[in-house]
Amino acid sequence: MEKYVLSIDQGTTSTRAIVFDESGSVISTGQLEHKQIMTKPGWVEHDPMEIWGNAREVVGTALSRANITRHDIAAVGITNQRETTIVWNKTTGEPVYNAIVWQDTRTQDIVDRLAGPEGVDRYRETTGLPLATFFSGTKISWVLENVSGARELANKGELLFGTPDTWLLWNLTGGVEGGVHKTDVTNASRTLLMNLRTLEWDEAIAKEFDIPLSMLPEIRSSSEVFGTVSGQSLLRDVPIAGILGDQQAATFGQAAFSKGQSKNTYGTGNFLIFNTGEEIVLSKNGLLTTVAYKLGDAAPVYALEGSIAVTGSLIQWLRDNLGIIDSASDVEALANTVEDNGGAYFVPAFSGLFAPHWRPDARGVLVGLTRFINKGHIARAALEATAFQTREVLDALNADFGHDLTELKVDGGMINNNTLMQFQADILGVPVIRPVVAETTALGAAYAAGLAVGFWKDLDQLRDRWQEGARWEPKMAAPERDRHLSLWKKAVSRTLNWV
Repeated sequence: MEKYVLSIDQGTTSTRAIVFDESGSVISTGQLEHKQIMTKPGWVEHDPMEIWGNAREVVGTALSRANITRHDIAAVGITNQRETTIVWNKTTGEPVYNAIVWQDTRTQDIVDRLAGPEGVDRYRETTGLPLATFFSGTKISWVLENVSGARELANKGELLFGTPDTWLLWNLTGGVEGGVHKTDVTNASRTLLMNLRTLEWDEAIAKEFDIPLSMLPEIRSSSEVFGTVSGQSLLRDVPIAGILGDQQAATFGQAAFSKGQSKNTYGTGNFLIFNTGEEIVLSKNGLLTTVAYKLGDAAPVYALEGSIAVTGSLIQWLRDNLGIIDSASDVEALANTVEDNGGAYFVPAFSGLFAPHWRPDARGVLVGLTRFINKGHIARAALEATAFQTREVLDALNADFGHDLTELKVDGGMINNNTLMQFQADILGVPVIRPVVAETTALGAAYAAGLAVGFWKDLDQLRDRWQEGARWEPKMAAPERDRHLSLWKKAVSRTLNWV
């Protein structure tokens, strides 16, 4: 009987379940969007109970569409939006507050307080990260400081913290009836609380954040059996055997297992990950140091990451806030109603600027406007913003390593936009390559789970699965590229010192 691996991909805007066969091909998918709760400027929240309900529903949809049952599933992998923070009561199973999303900037005061005279890099040597609102640690502190009764419950050992992987794992494995409270090294490395060398929670940092260690999940590898699904779930008794944060999962799904390999994911935000092997490399140019993956008892593999807060979510903003498109897929046609950006440049610093700038004081700007500019130019400028921000991150990576990347592997929802991908190749001056299986995030989690249970035997077998699907070669002349980049840098300078 043929077996499959199922991935639960809990993303920023939706939750998906995808069934993969042994060749790594997609058999079926279920997907549901969840609400984006934005009650104040800079605040972004999700309802954890809605996410848990959606996860159960999309699993049912995927199994039904594939016409299979739990008996056909060898293992479950989980991948997730990473720094998004959920705190819940372990006795009731109820969240004490909404999930605070990675894009949320409300914790800037806590960042400033913790940074003190030593500055935002005081924990970088230990954690690989600067102090920033992006990461989970300050969000946990905010919940404990601002939610009535939370501090008392946490001090009694009644509260649990997790990123969405941990929340789903705990619920799938029984919840209040003995749910497993674990995470993997990739998600733990995004909290500002994990020591990159020991792969354990750093007690001194947790104390400075005033976070009880009892709240934190046990840190495990990315590929091992975390627990089995319990209760009345459609996946009852199936092992959950892989967990990877979404960007690390996409890297794994792209088979970028070797030092020097990289990928760029185009999603709600953009994330470039560069594999540095077993070496911890601290960036001098605004990149993050993170764990790429750890397979069972093997040594951890590390990476540098360039994190961009707003790319795909800018297209959603054009749809939901401005109403100039009806669906995200309409943006390409609208952008193609004009020949170029008409001189308009859009820097979407809605959550400040992430890599390589790390400027929380920045806010979004649309510059270079004349009466000639129409909504087609704005759509094109929004797409081009993604490519420009990626160029900045790639420049930082090249500066850290002293040699230039010769090509860029891409994945994520925006890679179906040919106009964007061509402009990306043009502005980088290197080829951009899309794989046949574009669902690399879910695929990476499936790979991690499948390896743990012997569904796939080793990394070489997974490397053999990767196939090129499409390629964009640069066509733009160097002087034109330089002109664009000069104007982009000028636009970025206009975002700074706003707050």
